[in-house]
Amino acid sequence: MTDIAGRIWGGVRIQISREAAKRALDIAIVLIAIIVLGPLLLLLCGLVRCTSSGPALFRQQRIGRDKRPFTMLKLRTMRVGNDDKIHRDYVTKLLCDDQPPVGGRSGLFKLDGDPRVTRLGSWLRRTSLDELPQLLNVLTGQMSLVGPRPVLPWEALLLRDKHQQRFGVKPGMTGLWQIRGRNRLSMREGFDLDIEYVRTRSLALDIRILCSTLPALFRGDAR
Repeated sequence: MTDIAGRIWGGVRIQISREAAKRALDIAIVLIAIIVLGPLLLLLCGLVRCTSSGPALFRQQRIGRDKRPFTMLKLRTMRVGNDDKIHRDYVTKLLCDDQPPVGGRSGLFKLDGDPRVTRLGSWLRRTSLDELPQLLNVLTGQMSLVGPRPVLPWEALLLRDKHQQRFGVKPGMTGLWQIRGRNRLSMREGFDLDIEYVRTRSLALDIRILCSTLPALFRGDAR
């Protein structure tokens, strides 16, 4: 009995140490990124405000670790006051289809030719610069730099039982989807990659994903 308790406690300590190291890496990189990219983010906020009416930041509820909701930040890429039905219908179809989206230049979750998106917003999406404000979500501990994609509340209700493990870790700004060609994958394949990350996660894997994300962005795979 003592041996079993010792093994359990040892596993818990390893898990705590792994999560502490991951959190330290997140904070270190985010602080550097905010210092380096802060002026760019302020410039982009100004451009968003100048080119369309509405706030610079878009706030949206997502589902995080242990299915806790949180407010995710992005640069606003759409006109204010739009109905999200067109996006819901698109994503629901993807969840019911084993094929990747046809002509998905904008990315798996971003509908090509979406009439709600501004001209500047289209460019921000292509470059993934609209996701820069999520650095603040990472800094506050709601997200991590690497992890599963943060899903919307109604998307979470559509997930299969085998994909529920994704809620055991914090959602991430980047992950296996981005570096393995997100716009060439079906949604089910993407969720399978989330589970692969959860099961094999390590600090070394996070570093490899982070190092692969920028090249994937330049190739257009991470959009």
